[in-house]
Amino acid sequence: MAEQGRIAIVTGGGSGIGRAAALALAGDGWTVRLVGRRRQALESVVADGAGLPGRLVARPADVTDEAAVAGVFDGAVREFGRVDLLFNNAGMFAPSRDIDEIPLAEWNAVVAVNLTGAFLCAREAFRVMRAQEPQGGRIINNGSISAQTPRVRAVAYTATKHAITGLTKSLSLDGRPYGIACGQIDVGNAATELTARWQSGTPQPNGALMVEPTMDVRDVGRSVAFMASLPLDANVQTITVMATAMPFIGRG
Repeated sequence: MAEQGRIAIVTGGGSGIGRAAALALAGDGWTVRLVGRRRQALESVVADGAGLPGRLVARPADVTDEAAVAGVFDGAVREFGRVDLLFNNAGMFAPSRDIDEIPLAEWNAVVAVNLTGAFLCAREAFRVMRAQEPQGGRIINNGSISAQTPRVRAVAYTATKHAITGLTKSLSLDGRPYGIACGQIDVGNAATELTARWQSGTPQPNGALMVEPTMDVRDVGRSVAFMASLPLDANVQTITVMATAMPFIGRG
């Protein structure tokens, strides 16, 4: 269990995995600053967690906006004194396309959210965690199983999620002198608003469409809370949480 008063920032906190993680952390007593672009969605999560031991606070911001991201972390320090955890979760998909059909603007949009946004949040978390007393904290990056194995016709998403693995490893290495731990959670087929689009079938490598099994997104939230519960001298470097029967092992 996390200590009462520990401070977390969760990006993409208004829905899906971010919502589930925020509620799980608040259930363990964390104070959670919810970050996302849609205030109404964030406030809905705050209302859903009203009876939990911890506290949920909405903080609308766009993770691709450098000044807004700095404001999120500076605001957390002013309000709570420190930041103990960042769950770097904000992300976006793109339409399924072959690479020669992808407009540059679409590629740039995915990179901006999935990679640059994760970098900006990690940079600010590192800055705060390095300077605070007691020093240190934890960063958890949402990698997706696409950080390991691609889906067909998803080059932008796959490239950014592979890059998250490099970001995680670099943060894990560079954070050692300052008590900053960094790990990655790779999620496969959690039932969320984003994956609901796959109800008619997901393209497979053999050209077929398949309705793939999903899992309860709350199980992902519990996994994030477990990673966050460890002392800083222990770290889950990488964890894969997936629907048991999904066709991940053996893609190709």
